Amino acid sequence: MATSFNDQFDQHGAWRREFALRLKLLAEWLKDHELLDSAVEERLRRLETQMRSDKVMVAFVAEFSRGKSELINAIFFAGYKRRIMPASAGRTTMCPTELGYDAEVPPCLRLLPIETRMQPQPLMEWRAVPEKWLRVDLDVNDPGQLAQALEKVSEVVRVPPEEAKALGFWHEDVPEDNPMVGNDGLIEVPRWRHALINIAHPLLKQGLVILDTPGLNAIGAEPELTVNLIPQAHAVVFILAADTGVTKSDLTIWREHLVAENGGSTEARLVVLNKIDTMWDALSTPAQVQSQIDRQRATTAEILGLPQERVIPVSAQKGLVAKVNNDAELLKKSELPVLEQALAFGVMGQRQAILRAAVSGSIAELRHEATRVINIRRRDLAEQMVELKGLRGKNTSVIRHMRARIEQEQGDFDASGAKIHAVRSVHLKLLREVFALLGTSTLKAEMAELTKALRQPGIKLGVKKAYGETFNRLRAGLRKAQSTSAEIQSMLTGTFRQLNAEYGFSLQAPREPELARYERDLDLVERSHNQYLGVGNALRLAQPEFADRLVRALATRLRVVYESALGEVELWNKSAAAQLDAQLRERRRNFGRRIEAIERIQEAASGLDDRIGEIDAQEAALDQLDAKLAELTSHLTNPPAADTAASNEPVLKTA
Repeated sequence: MATSFNDQFDQHGAWRREFALRLKLLAEWLKDHELLDSAVEERLRRLETQMRSDKVMVAFVAEFSRGKSELINAIFFAGYKRRIMPASAGRTTMCPTELGYDAEVPPCLRLLPIETRMQPQPLMEWRAVPEKWLRVDLDVNDPGQLAQALEKVSEVVRVPPEEAKALGFWHEDVPEDNPMVGNDGLIEVPRWRHALINIAHPLLKQGLVILDTPGLNAIGAEPELTVNLIPQAHAVVFILAADTGVTKSDLTIWREHLVAENGGSTEARLVVLNKIDTMWDALSTPAQVQSQIDRQRATTAEILGLPQERVIPVSAQKGLVAKVNNDAELLKKSELPVLEQALAFGVMGQRQAILRAAVSGSIAELRHEATRVINIRRRDLAEQMVELKGLRGKNTSVIRHMRARIEQEQGDFDASGAKIHAVRSVHLKLLREVFALLGTSTLKAEMAELTKALRQPGIKLGVKKAYGETFNRLRAGLRKAQSTSAEIQSMLTGTFRQLNAEYGFSLQAPREPELARYERDLDLVERSHNQYLGVGNALRLAQPEFADRLVRALATRLRVVYESALGEVELWNKSAAAQLDAQLRERRRNFGRRIEAIERIQEAASGLDDRIGEIDAQEAALDQLDAKLAELTSHLTNPPAADTAASNEPVLKTA
């Protein structure tokens, strides 16, 4: 039986919950056995955060009246046995709507007034100001109340053309794209700029986020949708009407908002030919109807430049009716299960693979660092064993001499603190340079420079150049940070080698942060912005307030990239420092144990054999520790057999 998107998402959620539990057990075990240094603790914290906060966003994009909200109802909310998202004839979703779950917020609908567009803050900043949103509490156990409350996303308000222009819905230079003016001289615009729906739906609780976007006019007027939200979605479902195919406005959305310039990837895109039931004709045979649908599918794929298998014909309305009435025959005819399978093995299959690859790398690093601590202990025990066996049959003066030698070694070791402190000072000085290159102040300065350039008279045709220069400077900064990191890595390697030679340490410089991948992230951000800087938006960009909003949206996305890069550098630094701290700590303990052993030997003749027996037992215990560490970490990296089989299904690649 085919696996639906909902079933596959449930499996993904179950895997994440089991992983979080095993991770907690590993953390407790490491702490109990004193293997939890600051670097290992930081890796565990990041893994736990990654698992807890992992989101899968699916964006539904379409022009008005393509059945987009009905499709969302059919895939995600059929269990309510009625429509939840408004899906009547005409324009229903008037503002971008996000459905997700936050346990710290009660079930509610939050609506941001459209007037906030006249202020420069991007959407991300408005999210942090809850008092500016209208809040409507939701009763998730009452489908009727839920559906009635969500009708508010369809609300409109009538405003004069001047206000519509200020809000981004009216452009005198392109009158053909403007909304109709009523007999009262007013224009209909959405009442709300953005809607956030927080409900404890089973899929939303497990990290699914659904983005429901309005038509072309609203998408174009809200830069954050095109340059932030849609590009970051793990999959985009683009809905067309099967009876009309690809219209002019559909093609504009596809080219300007969904397909990046310069042959950008469309692998995270699925196209749905909705409303195939309009082609079900009682006067035609089933074969003739299917032939019409196949022709429309082939034509659509050719126009959009997609493989035909990524264009899926569906009847969302019939699929919803079939699910509500438990009509298996109608459900199959609606083709909805085909779309659900594409989402299940495309979005979820690839998301699981990406997450597991990231997790596997982090667990391998964690295991390596914990194993190093075990090996330090093992080596110290081996040294003690050689030392103690050398005392067999020796007289009291030899034992006294041995104690004096250990105390001399301890004194020399304590005196080395100044040298280690000097090494750390140089290391931190270079690190501060990297932090400055990747810090908030650098990013703010670049955004201020871009804003200044965009405000120059006659900039309209030079917008892409201004953006290009900004991204070139950002890339140069990342390369300089990588170069400085390489210098630090070289210094660490040399210093660790010297300390290993002088004090018998087993220090190893941690893997250098790979900042080149953040340069690739910059390329993706630049591509999505270049896509938005086309001729269609040139007139908007001539307005200073719109250009400012676009720069703020850019800053929001860049901040995520730079914070991730900084986080990687900080973890690298912690890993190096934690190694040194662990070896210093273990060496001091070792001196204490060696002196204690000599004292026991001096006090009793049987002390030497007893101590050798204890070391044998401790070495066996370390072998058990190592085996247990391997067992606990392998449980975290090896997926269940069922999941492995699922991930081998054919998938839709995601970006």
